[in-house]
Amino acid sequence: MPNQWSPSSWRDYPIAQVPPYPDLAHLADVEGRLASYPPLVFAGEVRALKSRLADVAKGKALLLQGGDCAESFAEHGADNIRDMFRLFLQMAIVLTYAGSLPVVKIGRIAGQFAKPRSTPTETQGDEELLSYHGDVINGIDFSKQSRAPDPERQDMVYRQSASTLNLLRAFAQGGYANIENVHGWMLDFVAQNPQREKYEHIAQRISEAMAFMRAIGITPQNHDALSATTLYTSHEALLLGYEQALTRIDSTSGDWYGTSGHMVWIGDRTRQLDHAHVEFCRGIKNPIGLKCGPSLDPDDLLRLCDRLNPHNEAGRLTLIARFGHDKVGDKLPALIRAVEREGHCVVWSCDPMHGNTIKSPSGYKTRPFDRILSEIRDFFAIHQAENTIAGGVHIEMTGADVTECTGGARSVTDADLSQRYLTHCDPRLNATQALELAFTVAELINKQRLPTTNLQATA
Repeated sequence: MPNQWSPSSWRDYPIAQVPPYPDLAHLADVEGRLASYPPLVFAGEVRALKSRLADVAKGKALLLQGGDCAESFAEHGADNIRDMFRLFLQMAIVLTYAGSLPVVKIGRIAGQFAKPRSTPTETQGDEELLSYHGDVINGIDFSKQSRAPDPERQDMVYRQSASTLNLLRAFAQGGYANIENVHGWMLDFVAQNPQREKYEHIAQRISEAMAFMRAIGITPQNHDALSATTLYTSHEALLLGYEQALTRIDSTSGDWYGTSGHMVWIGDRTRQLDHAHVEFCRGIKNPIGLKCGPSLDPDDLLRLCDRLNPHNEAGRLTLIARFGHDKVGDKLPALIRAVEREGHCVVWSCDPMHGNTIKSPSGYKTRPFDRILSEIRDFFAIHQAENTIAGGVHIEMTGADVTECTGGARSVTDADLSQRYLTHCDPRLNATQALELAFTVAELINKQRLPTTNLQATA
């Protein structure tokens, strides 16, 4: 049995993917300062998300999780936040209509500043330096000063996350999420897309539904659900000192909550059962995500499910499958069967990004769009064959017109990658590609139709 948990008990366990800080006294001072700051999110919001994810686990809702690969200080701005939020709304309206189910929207935002790396160091020429681990730890510039871990970056992350959350809440409740606005943006996308005939059928059906609602007097002006929404936040809980500093006890329940974000996840490189990241996450009451890659054995997954969700609470654990288009068919079914056999109640989500990263002929790290769609199609087909629930998708995307992933209707080529390759880490889908993905998922949902379709669905 695990030892008694506390917010600091992870410090007694081995830890991966966190580089050593040169000044531990400075690090402790910053963590102490963060521990005195107000929470970024609140226990009631976290409980609400867990309840909504429980619906996803039961086939009564769909999950859309996405956002930046790694947030940065340089790209922080109101326009970028607005464009990401608008993209979420556009994708959600397509998925909501296709599934006749509500969509739970979770952003990789307001906290996604740390990144695990495949190698601890990077070499350029004759110089070897620490790899870039995200803006919360060090800088992307290849210099000794920039790559040195700096504790003060955690304070900067807290402040940027707070301002991002403030703006997101304003957008969500202040009228920007009006469904008629979202419908108009979606129609613009269809009209301008080179393959618009693929999307016109669903777009026309949504237009007809909107016209019907207006005709019977259901409008954003008299129904709040049509003019407001909720976007939850999430990030990988990689830098555990930061997470501990923002872990607070809820006065109403006596439970511990991570208040850095509504949901946190454990990455494929840090999911060792006897390591620090699993130890920390098992004790907080937030919904927890677990990345499941090709190296995960079914028995190890069952042990992780027992450790992270010992009471088998619906909505507590989301298993995020990230295999690659060429491995998902071989690896995913065994995991699903093991989880089903033992009766674990989980959300299954598809991350089609991380297993499909390649190096392009021009030297850029990229992800071919056709491979991304292939993994999603196989993910849904496997769940249909196993008679289990494909809960949703987890993607890296941006509302900006970047050229980082090849393919799509507008056909980003290898030669195009250098035009607007802006990511600080991994390649992201641009807004057009992300919406094309949403329409593809909508087609899959229409074919498979989850069994529960009698809930009132709103974007």
